[in-house]
This record gives sequence, C-alpha cells and structure tokens, in this order.
Amino acid sequence: MGKRSVSPTYVLGVGMTKFIKPRGKVDYPELGWEAGVKAMLDANINYDDVDQGVACYCYGDSTCGQRVFYQFGMTGIPIYNVNNNCSTGATGLAMARTMISHGAADCVLVIGFEKMTPGSLASIYKDRSNPMITSGEMMATTKGVTNAPGPAQMFGNAGLEYMEKYGARLEDFAEIARINHAHSVKNPYSQFHDVYTLEQIMKAPMIHEPCTKLQCCPTSDGGAAAVLVSQEFLDARPHLKDRAILVAGQCLATDSPELFSRSSIDLVGFNMTKFAAKAAMNEAGISPKDVKVCELHDCFSANEMITIDALGLSEPGKAHEMVRRGDITYGGKVVINPSGGLISKGHPLGATGIAQCAELVWQLRGWANNRLAPNAGIALQHNLGLGGATVVTVYKRADGKLNTEVKSEIVAEQTGLGYNPAVEAKGFTLAQVDQVRSRKSRSEWALRDTQEKVLARF
Repeated sequence: MGKRSVSPTYVLGVGMTKFIKPRGKVDYPELGWEAGVKAMLDANINYDDVDQGVACYCYGDSTCGQRVFYQFGMTGIPIYNVNNNCSTGATGLAMARTMISHGAADCVLVIGFEKMTPGSLASIYKDRSNPMITSGEMMATTKGVTNAPGPAQMFGNAGLEYMEKYGARLEDFAEIARINHAHSVKNPYSQFHDVYTLEQIMKAPMIHEPCTKLQCCPTSDGGAAAVLVSQEFLDARPHLKDRAILVAGQCLATDSPELFSRSSIDLVGFNMTKFAAKAAMNEAGISPKDVKVCELHDCFSANEMITIDALGLSEPGKAHEMVRRGDITYGGKVVINPSGGLISKGHPLGATGIAQCAELVWQLRGWANNRLAPNAGIALQHNLGLGGATVVTVYKRADGKLNTEVKSEIVAEQTGLGYNPAVEAKGFTLAQVDQVRSRKSRSEWALRDTQEKVLARF
C-alpha cells in the first residue's frame, strides 16, 4: 500500500485534446503538446516551474516522453516514461503524487498520449511470453475461448458470472452503455456524441455476451495532461487556491492470488480494485456514500457493473439494482462517468486516467456547467489495467465546500486559456504558447513543426 503521504498534493491545472478515431492523422508529439500547453495555461505556470515530468503511453518507442517534453523546454529535469496497460495515466498521477508528497518535487507535469491502430488491442511482440498468458490460460481452462477479442471475452465472462450469481440481466448492462452514451453528448472532447435507445444498444452486434458493440470502448488517439503541486508551491500562489483540487486519498494496487481463483470476476481485477478503493477512501477519511461523482473504468459495460460493486458504491451483488433505479446518473445516488466514460468518450490508453482526472477537476471546480453533478465536494476515480494494476483516487475541493455552477464567462477570466475548457474543446494562441514554454532553455529544433500543426486544427 505504501507509506502515508507526508505533505498534501493538489491538481492545479488540467488539459486534454479531443479523443478521435485512430486514423493516423495526428501524431503523438502533437497530442502531448496540445494537452501539456493547456494544462500549464490552466495552472498559470511556466515550464521552468516544473521539477519533474511523467510521460504516460503504451504504444511507442522508448523516450517518447522526452520527444514530447523537450518541445516545452530542455531544462534537464527527470522525465519518466510509464507503461502500465490501461491504467498508465493514473499510474503517472500516482507517481507524481508520491514525488510531491515525499519532498522530491514541488511541481510535476504528467502527460498521457496515445496513437493507436484501428481495431481491438493486440500483442505486438510475438517472440516472447505475453504478460497476460497466465490469465489467458485460466480463462481458457474455465470458460473456453471464442473468436471475440481477448479483453471482451474476459470482461464479458465477468459479466456473465455476475448475472449467474446475482441476477443481473442483459438489459442492465445495456442500460449502463445507454447512460454513458447519453452523458457524452455534453462532453466536447468525446469521440462519440451519439444517443442510443436501450433497444438499439441491445440489438447492436454481439461482441461477447453480455456486451454488444455499443457496450465496448473504442480504440482512440488522444492526449491529456495534469499539473500536480505541493502545499508550498500553492501557498506561494494564493490567487490560485480556489481552483486547486486536493488528492485526498490514492492507492495503486496490483493483483492478489485471488486473480487465479477460477472466478471470471476475480480474473479482471475485482479484488485489487476493492483493495485500492478501501485504502484510498480510508486515507481520505470518506466512505462510498460520500461520493457524488465518479469516473470509472468502463472499458466494457460488464466492467462498470462489477466495479460499482468493488468500489462499494452499491451493496455487494446489488450493482444491477442500482442501475435499474437510475442511481448512476443525474438525479440518482451518484453520477458515474459524466464524461461519457471510455465507452463513448474513447480510450487512448495512456491518456485515459488523466482525462478522468480532468473531468473530475472540472466537476469539483463547478466548471463543467453543462453536465455538473451537483452538490459534490468529493470525487472518485478508478483506472484499471489488466496484467495488472488499478489506481483509485479520491479528490476533494481544497476549501471543503460543495461545487456550484460557475458561469463560463467567469471561468474564462480565471484560466489562462481565456475560455471554459470544460465545455469548449478549443485551442490556444502563439502568445499563450510563449507564456508556458521555458524562458531559459527552449529549443525551436525540438519543437519542429508540431506547433504549426496543432494551431492549424483550431
């Protein structure tokens, strides 16, 4: 579980790109550049303030992080390249918090980016053992193997087991997807903005029961970034305290022996999620009933179902009843995935966990005024990677108050972007870029043509 933090850590700025279909039109240096510039503008900092950098991606060569970060400046700071499967982004956030809370840094920039290929995830290296081989063999032994993509089989089998054990129905899983697609309409960064009826979702092509195509997340290209700072850094900038969000509790956990218990639910990380949730909430001094808004790793609707249970948002075995009551959306017990979640927002692996953070920061600030989960002072994030790792994070408003809607005109005056980034996916100007690039150690050669390509898109 790790040692208790010795100093508070805050998220001071966030930024992200639109999540788009992976068609190779935008390269990763552009994705990382756009997200990083936005996050630093939001935090009102310059790259010279950054002590350490964390780059989060799964697909790419070594030191892609340096390729992205050098564009902001070549200040000699440590830059770490992180790959932890689908939990890569939140792993980067956990690393940054560890650095800050134990005095290794006062300001850390975390950038997640992914340039993916169309279609289901597949192993790249064929000449060595696949890290998922033990899980794959367990699935084959207990449930068999179909022609469906491996992750869809694993999570689908978990959903089927939940149905067998607790009485969930196919309609319950489809309802989860219907809600996430409906939420995504108001998120300008989402890959999809289509609304579907329950019938349409259930009649979509079946990938692996209980999940149809509209209950599965797509592969995506995209970037997201966050600036994390120490109490000392924040105290030196009191004018920024009203936007700072406290990382009140956090746990990065890996699997226990229950992974191989022969349960399909255990095989997709149920126990490590349960462990991480308990640890993060204990550190934050909260219980699940305190959570009003949550970004949850819904790579498949089946995973959202079992994760609602693992996080303690429902009584054990009662997640489907929570779904039926409408308790996972506006007007219910907790708003889950107001961003649209992975199912509709998209899932560029390295960026996903940081995009979840961005959404929750905007929610707690009150900036997400077109999709606000009202009366929230606490937010919960869950990011999962098979193989495995899960990160559960509890965020709190630093002032201890509940969120209230902030008008976009006011947000535009508060952030260095000049508009409300929670409700508008816009860009920035050359003058704004100059504000965040290093003043002492910048290189035009390192930037090359990235800036022109990014600015041309807006």
